[in-house]
Amino acid sequence: MTTSIPLPLTQFVVKMHSRCDLACDHCYVYEHADRSWSSRPKVLADGIMAKAAERIGEHAAAHRLPAVRVVLHGGEPLLAGPDRLRRAAEALRAALPPGCALDLRIHTNGVLLSRAFCTLFAELDLKVGISLDGDRAANDRHRRFADGRSSHPQVLRAVGLLNEPGFRHLFAGLLCTMDVENDPAVVYRALAELRPPAVDFLLPHATWDEPPKRPDALGATPYADWLLTVHGLWEADGRPFAVRIFESVHRTLRGFSSLTESLGLEPSDLAVLETDGSFEQADSLKTAYDGAPATGMNVFAHSLDDLARHPGIAARQSGLAGLSEACRACSVVRSCGGGLYAHRYRSDDGGGSFDHPSVYCGDLMTLINGLAGSGGSAAVPVQGGGPAADRPVLPGALTSAQLDELARGYGGADTVAALGRSQLALTRAMLAAAWDASGQGRPEAWALLSELDVEAPAAVDAVLAHPYARAWAARRLAGDLRFGLGPLAALAAAAAVRAGRGDAVPVPVRGGWLHLPTLGRIAVPDGEAVVTGRADGFEVRSVAGPVRTVLDEPLRRVRLAGGWTVALEDTDPLRDSHDHPVADRLPDAELLDWTGALREAWELLGRDLPGYAEGIRAGLSTVTPLRPGPAGRDVSSAARQAYGAVGIARPATAPTLALLLAHEFQHVKLGAVLDLTDLYDRGDTALYFAPWRPDPRPLEGLLQGTYAHLAVTEYWGTRTRAYDGLPGEAADRARAQFALWRRYTAEAVERLAGSGALTGAGLRFADGMRATVAPWLALSLPAAAEQTADRLRRDRAGV
Repeated sequence: MTTSIPLPLTQFVVKMHSRCDLACDHCYVYEHADRSWSSRPKVLADGIMAKAAERIGEHAAAHRLPAVRVVLHGGEPLLAGPDRLRRAAEALRAALPPGCALDLRIHTNGVLLSRAFCTLFAELDLKVGISLDGDRAANDRHRRFADGRSSHPQVLRAVGLLNEPGFRHLFAGLLCTMDVENDPAVVYRALAELRPPAVDFLLPHATWDEPPKRPDALGATPYADWLLTVHGLWEADGRPFAVRIFESVHRTLRGFSSLTESLGLEPSDLAVLETDGSFEQADSLKTAYDGAPATGMNVFAHSLDDLARHPGIAARQSGLAGLSEACRACSVVRSCGGGLYAHRYRSDDGGGSFDHPSVYCGDLMTLINGLAGSGGSAAVPVQGGGPAADRPVLPGALTSAQLDELARGYGGADTVAALGRSQLALTRAMLAAAWDASGQGRPEAWALLSELDVEAPAAVDAVLAHPYARAWAARRLAGDLRFGLGPLAALAAAAAVRAGRGDAVPVPVRGGWLHLPTLGRIAVPDGEAVVTGRADGFEVRSVAGPVRTVLDEPLRRVRLAGGWTVALEDTDPLRDSHDHPVADRLPDAELLDWTGALREAWELLGRDLPGYAEGIRAGLSTVTPLRPGPAGRDVSSAARQAYGAVGIARPATAPTLALLLAHEFQHVKLGAVLDLTDLYDRGDTALYFAPWRPDPRPLEGLLQGTYAHLAVTEYWGTRTRAYDGLPGEAADRARAQFALWRRYTAEAVERLAGSGALTGAGLRFADGMRATVAPWLALSLPAAAEQTADRLRRDRAGV
């Protein structure tokens, strides 16, 4: 993508009121270095809000955004009053283009929250986040009125309102600013008792000039210790609510994107609108120095594209290259990301800069290493005992509850994460077996992988979690030796680049390209190249040609709503693991089309298939573009040895892409389940007819198709519900497809159950699928839909 196209901004903080009814002594707006609040209007004028909505709308249209998030903020935004808040919400919704959803939220201290406000927010579909630091003693340490009175009773009343059945859907969660002098167990229990859907535990804003307090009695890393205590309680309780800081560490350790700007290397996509109409960078910068968030831009004179190109915002979008030398050399940098940008500021380095590690550096390293240890990750085995057994023993086996959840067709974040851990372990075992079977001792690449797995495990995990990392091993174990040992060297080289320790790895080059899995590829003459991972990047030296330090074709990622990313893999030579031809490198125009289509499809999945979307978000890391099929035919595929990837030829519409993503990820999940659990007798050689195919297939083929079509049935079922009572061709097609696929899937479940080849676990799995289809079968459809389904069925059968 050309540099003239800025990374779009998708999250906006709108300051509705610049004053507050509390006097919290840890507030970054009023108590830290920046004093700009004192000269700004108290309330955001309607004219400024209207122009801001117009800017957001034109930005969303220009970048084909499927959704934007707007947080109404302050000061205390409820001070703006209900009428002004209503007008702001209405202006935002009216300005967004068709197909772009508005995720509208308000962040309040809760003191003024009333039943009338909640009724208004229910009408506006405006979700509410509440600031609360724990029990009364913890909260009163900082969050008081100016006269010293406690705000805790009012906040509990506000949370009680949001927990009422009529308002519970508005409750976005709690934000808790940590104080290490508060007992973490007491704070956790106080928050958990309120049944929040989510809790954000926030490090107090601090810089090297104004460091956080560190009581001597609490050790060198009190913030990490505090959070690890909370994490242990949260895990013991079965993760009763979402916690972004924990989930982000767990995700980044597996090579996925972070869910918060304070961790990971994901680019920031946030902007702030102040009450005077000026655009600012993230509010947290107010803790650095007076004027730190300023951009010199305003809503009337500048577009959001202008703002996205501002050097300050660009600095928070440059990933590893934007970090200090010490951070780039760190073993946990992919998870830490240098910490929150504001927390890196130091004024005594010749003018002041953010080119430093976080003031919480030690705490972040201890936290990340502690969570990595709690998750468990098998080391790369350096010696094997011959080819891998049919079913290696894998960590992260599914619980009965998780298997039942998957049997229903679904699978939440924790369940899919368990599948991911087992697949990573399987990749490690297969790589070890493939190398051991080669009989060539221990090459430099294998020895380095083993060493890095001890000293920089996150770097190894990120590379080995790439879907095509084990494709080489699978082929060698099947007797295909065409790729030689080059892919193993490439994996080691990519891990070395991520670790940044200065390790040099020789890599064979064929076809003029040196590929680094998870990173991209570089044009290099055939022969051998040496890849050296450095703290500030890498260098590639070959016998012929100059030293290379930049990827010619980097792996490109699409940022989707909710802060996660999907890779568009068009460089990996092993991506041809799918049973359809893969597309070549996407030109910029096609990349933009893919980006827009994926964003729209993800929005549709979240709306129409929420039970499937959570698992997709947790486990889908890669979309591999395929070549288009014959005219009018949609093409998609999942490869058994490529967990986390689906191959798709971009269809004509975003709804079709959403359907293909859901359908193929079902195959991905079931393949991982079958690696852990015997659902059928693997010695069964009989062939079985699937209702939707004219040719008989082995039992696993019928099982895979049935499982995938659970999602297809629900897709058409939700669209049928959306068209309830409406006429038109689209409505008629949805009803007919729903009638067809619910019948197909129900018949296939019964064929599986009656095959006599399912194990006890397989019969239980079939029961789960049956339970999911049953409610869809009970829905009444027009006779015309059933008749069209009959005709479609006869056409498929060639009758």
